[in-house]
Amino acid sequence: MSSTRVYKLMQGICTKAVNVTEQTACHVWRGFATMASDPKNIKLARKIGTHNGVFHCDEALACFMLKQLQEYEDADIVRTRDPDVLATCDIVVDVGGEYSPKRNRYDHHQKGFEHTLSTIRPDLSKNKLIKLSSAGLIYAHFGLEVISSILKKNSVNKSSECLSHIYLYIYEGFVEELDAIDNGIPMYSEGKPRYRINTHLSARVHRLNPEWNSPEQESTDMLFMKAVGIVGEEFTERVLEAANVWWPAREIVMNAIEKRHQVNKGGEIILLEERCPWKDHLFSLEEELGIGGEIKFCIFHDKGDSWRVQGIPLQPDSFICSISA
Repeated sequence: MSSTRVYKLMQGICTKAVNVTEQTACHVWRGFATMASDPKNIKLARKIGTHNGVFHCDEALACFMLKQLQEYEDADIVRTRDPDVLATCDIVVDVGGEYSPKRNRYDHHQKGFEHTLSTIRPDLSKNKLIKLSSAGLIYAHFGLEVISSILKKNSVNKSSECLSHIYLYIYEGFVEELDAIDNGIPMYSEGKPRYRINTHLSARVHRLNPEWNSPEQESTDMLFMKAVGIVGEEFTERVLEAANVWWPAREIVMNAIEKRHQVNKGGEIILLEERCPWKDHLFSLEEELGIGGEIKFCIFHDKGDSWRVQGIPLQPDSFICSISA
């Protein structure tokens, strides 16, 4: 074979090799481009920032609620007060001296912060005067999503109307207490309670912190995660109770109110078709419907075949009936 033919043959092989290499590189690049453009192929390590040292119930609940959201369910919790480290976090709660939803910064300690649930969510709450802690802030902004996520994980489906009522119920019976205690708000003002203590979670979480003279100091971070677990378990139980127990009772009371004129022409008597907790529901529904004080008696089924009649109290926990006041 002549040298000329050998040269041409080698030139052809090299040309094909170059073309194959270019095609392969092109396919590889397209693959990387597809992966980069598809969020499903990327697992970013998100970070939730909060302060280190002594921990409290509000940031424990705030962190738990955030981790119920798909965006933060796999996020790491970073406990620090270092501004440079906090700057790397995707969302920061209870530290940093900044409240900026656009920047995902949710602190309540800074001067001038006076937000309540009603100032942030006036569409879902009225006349809420308790200053928010980090728990209340996260709840105000993400509470509906958190509740929906918990219910979905437990195969519970509820309407949007139900969710909005559960949202307020959980705040009043769970989160508001934590907000008030963390901000040092006195429970009573002029002899009237500003909020109710239903859980005592703040005290229980505080006791999880290491004792000052403990011979073997446990990791504060590990103890904080224990607090997150305790608070989260109780919060989840309360949400499920609201959906499966509290809301059905509310529907029974609402049905009784709607039919009260069939029981009594004046509409002063309600008849509960099923026995259930009714006092709190009655008062909230009376306020919602603008019929406060119109209903005087409640008839409900007792044990066996007996029925009971009870006068409507002045307040849900009062022993004084409105008709005798």
